[in-house]
Amino acid sequence: MAHHEHNLAIFRGKLKFKNNEQKIWGVFVFLSIVTIIEVVLGIYKPEILMTPFMSPFEGGFFATLANIFLSPFIYMKPLNLIFIVLTLVKAYYITWDFMHMRDETKGLRRSVVWTAIFLICYLVLILLIEGDYIFEIYKDNFIKFDF
Repeated sequence: MAHHEHNLAIFRGKLKFKNNEQKIWGVFVFLSIVTIIEVVLGIYKPEILMTPFMSPFEGGFFATLANIFLSPFIYMKPLNLIFIVLTLVKAYYITWDFMHMRDETKGLRRSVVWTAIFLICYLVLILLIEGDYIFEIYKDNFIKFDF
């Protein structure tokens, strides 16, 4: 470990605690609030968050390029983007505080945290692409069997 004492602050030093137990409870409360927000949004699904920011471009080579590069984010429902961001925030804070990455050297922190974030983003991208493909297959009835 880089330091012999645990850092008792969260949110980049904005909130400080007296001991480790209080810090654990503080992080627990923060993660609980994020989870409650996710659950409430998942149950109610506000109509304003269920329509994409913009529709795909039509016509031409540059429209096709724009659709390829922008489709994972711009054409996605804002609610899906909110879920992805909140999940990444929770994963970051679990790794940072409960796995004590805050107390490790800079190189180890970066290798663990950034690798995990990259892999989660890649997994989300693949799931969205494959999920859209399966949705289109079922919607257009191109297949005659269930898989």
